[in-house]
Amino acid sequence: MSTHRFCDGMKRRDFVKVGALAGSLSLVDYLSLAKAGAVSSGAKAKSAIYIRLGGGPTHMDTFDMKPDAPVEYRGNLKPIQTNVSGVEISEKLPLLAQVADKFTILRGVSHTLAAHELGSKYLLTGNRPLPSLEYPGIGSVVSKELSAPADLPPYVAIPNSQVGGGFLGLQYGPFATNASPKLGTPFNVRGIGLQNGMSISDVERREKLLASVDNTFRSIESKSDVLNGLDEFSEQAYNMISSKRARDAFDLSRESEKTAKRFGEGDMNQSALLAVRLVEAGARFVTLTTGNWDMHTDIYGRLDKSLPMIDQAVSALLTTLEERGLLESTAVIMTGEFGRTPKVNARGGRDHWPRAMFVFMAGGGMKTGQVIGASSEKGEGPANAAITPDDVATSLFHSLGIDPRKEYQTSSGRPIMISRDGKVIPQLFG
Repeated sequence: MSTHRFCDGMKRRDFVKVGALAGSLSLVDYLSLAKAGAVSSGAKAKSAIYIRLGGGPTHMDTFDMKPDAPVEYRGNLKPIQTNVSGVEISEKLPLLAQVADKFTILRGVSHTLAAHELGSKYLLTGNRPLPSLEYPGIGSVVSKELSAPADLPPYVAIPNSQVGGGFLGLQYGPFATNASPKLGTPFNVRGIGLQNGMSISDVERREKLLASVDNTFRSIESKSDVLNGLDEFSEQAYNMISSKRARDAFDLSRESEKTAKRFGEGDMNQSALLAVRLVEAGARFVTLTTGNWDMHTDIYGRLDKSLPMIDQAVSALLTTLEERGLLESTAVIMTGEFGRTPKVNARGGRDHWPRAMFVFMAGGGMKTGQVIGASSEKGEGPANAAITPDDVATSLFHSLGIDPRKEYQTSSGRPIMISRDGKVIPQLFG
């Protein structure tokens, strides 16, 4: 999941901005900006995992096959039957086909932004981008609204996120790992583990020294909110460093060999296992990003590598969440920033196509084992009423018990709804 350059010359990290900055903060800085909100008592989902397929995955060769379309549209791959009657997906996704009763496919999801940066912002915030306003990512809203353990980041991005806290501020940006775990290799996250030979006792001695300095400052500025804040967040940083919960959550070596192998060896695969562990420990939102879906050329040669990776990782994620009693309380979403052109181009690839795309949703009390929506016969656009990225985000918020009509205020006092234009997709909760 390394950084790469999209076809339009935009590096993935070029528009991380606030999200990347949040990931580069020291632990004390990160915690000093973090705040907790309240959770709706009626929410079925308590956390969410967002799997982002950066670059724009093809809908025609994955979850919205068109076997009866002309060959230049349907492409080289064939559909296979899933364990849900009448639902077919790509032959390159046999493991997901076996667990189709655990997820729902949204087809005919549509928008009009064909550029990577704008499409990414739309899907990751649930609001159509505006030049005058930086909307917060969905994970940032969840971080603000749902409380989390004090010794674990509420919002973790593996390895980073394309959006940050937006007008909510840096304090709600993601805690980025800036790396992906590998099978059989210890995974160290800056700010969580102790490095350079430091021990917990070393940290304790430093804490005592800081406490004596703080006492001196308190005698001078006894009413300083800044100093009180530094005390509070330094304590939280120490709690995370010394927390068994945090260290264990990031330690994949604690998993059995059987479970680790279920997920597979790739970076994305082991990142999916890490996402499960973080949710299990109490994290509220985990973003998992994997790139290389911008397939303008040789799409079938590239799908031969990318689709088996997704098939193994996501099927293992769903199965493991269910085994641990977490699937009902964890909403899962997988998508990119747009789909690909229904017609294969002269270079054997598919180009940007926001008019039709898929969204994969599971868990979180949502009704699964179904297809919602449809694209046209050639996959060119919605067959009927379009599902929008706003609708997808609103439905995700609904599963988490977050009121999408709640208003925030920008620094200038401007009232902004969490999701102004979105509607809950009724079939997901019927």
